[in-house]
This record gives sequence, C-alpha cells and structure tokens, in this order.
Amino acid sequence: MRLSTDKIIARREDGVGELIFNNPAKRNALSLEMWTGIAEALDAFDTDTNVRTIVLKGAGGTFISGADISQFEERRSSAEKATDYNAITDKAWLALAEAGKPVIAAIEGYCIGGGLAVAMKADIRLAARNAVFGVPAARLGIAYPIDAIRDLVNLVGPSQAKFILLTGQQIDAEKAYRIGLIDELVETGVLNQTVASVTAALKENAPLSMRASKETVDQLARGKIDRDRLAKLAAQCIESADFAEGRRAFMEKRRPRFVGR
Repeated sequence: MRLSTDKIIARREDGVGELIFNNPAKRNALSLEMWTGIAEALDAFDTDTNVRTIVLKGAGGTFISGADISQFEERRSSAEKATDYNAITDKAWLALAEAGKPVIAAIEGYCIGGGLAVAMKADIRLAARNAVFGVPAARLGIAYPIDAIRDLVNLVGPSQAKFILLTGQQIDAEKAYRIGLIDELVETGVLNQTVASVTAALKENAPLSMRASKETVDQLARGKIDRDRLAKLAAQCIESADFAEGRRAFMEKRRPRFVGR
C-alpha cells in the first residue's frame, strides 16, 4: 500500500492489516508526516473487506517514543501554530477512534506520550516485558490531550492516571499490566507469536458482531450513548448472513465461516 510517507508502512497479509511506525532512528517519534500516514493507512484498511483486524507495531524494537519534539519549535511554539498542527493530528485520532475493525497494539520498547495515546486507542494492548510507558507532558510544559486523559482514566482509574500525568515518571510493563494499562504481558521475543494467536481468534469471529460490541463499549466508555446507532448495529447482526451461518454451524457442530455481511 502506497502512502504519502515511508515513515508509515501499511501492509495486508492473511486478513491482518499491519500499520508499522517506521522511524527507528528516532525511536519512531511521530512527525506530522507520520500522523498523516496513520490516517491514510487506517482509512484504507477500513474500506478493505479482506482486512479483518488491524495491528499497530513499531520498527526497530520500539513502539512509539512520543511526538517528534524537534518539530515543536516550528510547528507548535504558539497557540496559532498548535491549531494547525492539531488539524493534521486530529484526522489520525479520528481514524483511530472510529476504526470499525478490532485494533491491536503490539508494544515493545518505548510507548511514551503520544505513543501511549495511540496505544490506548487500540481495543487490545499486548506488551513485551521490555516495554516502558509514560507521559512526559508535565516535563515539557504542555497539556496532554483531553481524549487521551479520558482513555487513561478509563483504563487505570483517576488515582493512577494522576500519578502518571503529574510525576511524568516512566513505568515498566509489569506495573502497566498490574494497573490495567495493558491487557497481556508476554516475555520479550514472543510478542509476535502472541499477536498472531489473538488475530487468528479474531479472524474466526463475526465482523458485524465484533463491530457492534466494540462500538457499544466505546460509547459507554466515552459517556455518549447513541441508542439509535447501537440498535441499527444490532439489527444488522440479526439480519446478516453471518447470523444464519452461526446458527447452522452450531446445529451442525462445526466452526462457522463468517464473511462479514
């Protein structure tokens, strides 16, 4: 898949769309060009019926070390410049928030600042023991995005969220797992196998059902319930060929073969 930057790699294999942060020289620090590439890749995956699930991962043994601070002087040094910067990043945040397919963050190495915000947009976070997490906003003099703070509070609770935000300290993967910031903690070196196992399970499930569950949980977590939208998603499931296939497979004692319609 061709994107506007080579710092984001998007590829599809066996039903899995991989979005790879590809700036290892800067530990995958996110530049504005990379934010644009994130939105492009996710939009392409969303319309690709062959993609059942999406995996976010970093090149070079790290996830994302944060935003590319070297661009801040030029791009974020005033409220006016920050508005222009945010207009670009907001497209990526929207694509992450509205991805209709299950999104997995495969985390190793640094997952800091904006990188943690990206990981928290995923539905499932799998991390190796060498992963390190943190939000250095208080040490940079900037405010962490409201939506990212909401996601952090939803995952770890107000007290732990304040500790992470106010101290700016990094925490290891063991603590991240203990407080609920990540869902699975695996030994370094087996992260890819764990991701493959989870994606294999997701690919066997009904896409419309997963989408309905994902959107329902997201709406509940954000405190904004659109009952008409959720009812529509439920009706799509009931009326789908996949639901009929699920019933037949159950009666015939076999695995269902879902197609997403």
